[in-house]
Parts: sequence; C-alpha cells; structure tokens
Amino acid sequence: MSGSATTVECFHKSQRVASHMRSVERGRHTTVAAHLPSAHQRYLAWSPSRLLRWAETIGPATAAVVDTLLTRRRHPEQGYRSCLGVLRLEREYGPARLEAACHRAQAIDAVAYKSVQSILKTGLDQQPLPAPVPTVSLPLAHDHLRGTTYYQQHEGGL
Repeated sequence: MSGSATTVECFHKSQRVASHMRSVERGRHTTVAAHLPSAHQRYLAWSPSRLLRWAETIGPATAAVVDTLLTRRRHPEQGYRSCLGVLRLEREYGPARLEAACHRAQAIDAVAYKSVQSILKTGLDQQPLPAPVPTVSLPLAHDHLRGTTYYQQHEGGL
C-alpha cells in the first residue's frame, strides 16, 4: 500500500488495484464496500441491532449469546458470521432448543457458534444443567489459620 496524506492506494504485482480517500479517524477500521470480497459484501445489510432483534425473537439467552459474540470483538462486524450461524441453527432445531442451547452455553462459559452447535448436535440442550457445586465457606478464625504474624515470629525455620 502507498498513497498520500489524503489517499490510500493498494497494489498487486506493481499494478494499482484500489484507491480511496484516507480516513481522518486515526486507528479506526474503515472499509470501502466495493473492495470487499463478494462473500463479505452480503453481510453489509446486517447491523448489530438487526442481529440482536432477530435473536430477541428467539429468547433472552439467544440474545445474550449474540450480544456476547458482537461485543467480544474489536469490530462487531467480525462477529456477524458467528451470529448468523447461531441464528440459523433455529431452522434445524427450532427456537426452544436453540434458546436452551444458548442458555447452557452461557452457563458453562462456552459462548461460540461451535459450542452452541455441539450442544444441539449432542442433545445436551435437552438435559438439565448440572447443579452448581456448593461452595463451603470456612469461618474466618479457626485453629488452623496462623496469619502473617506467625510467619514473622518463626523466620528461623520450621
């Protein structure tokens, strides 16, 4: 790539293949739609709000998964393909199963298209979630707690 203060030019084998105006926003991602591969151009009609609205029609867990897929990326557009994959699972499995799979994906902290797909393929969405492991809280003071003063008094060795 080369260009000037106002223009960016892209070359392939010494031939200029693209030229466009340089963005005035420093450090920001910019793309000229005409320069995208045709496979990526079809995603231009999508927006985060459109994906979230579709997910909300399925249920709150599905919406939460889509929101996570969009917000964990530096640029939400990088999550569109994963979001569309999750949402299209509704065609094969139905809204109730997709919602259950998204709920499980959140519960096990496995929010990704492949995880949701795997949950559906293996039927885990139709199984109850494992009960959370109870946490045992110990009293703050008991005979086996020594504290920092014990170690300061016994620095000479054990």
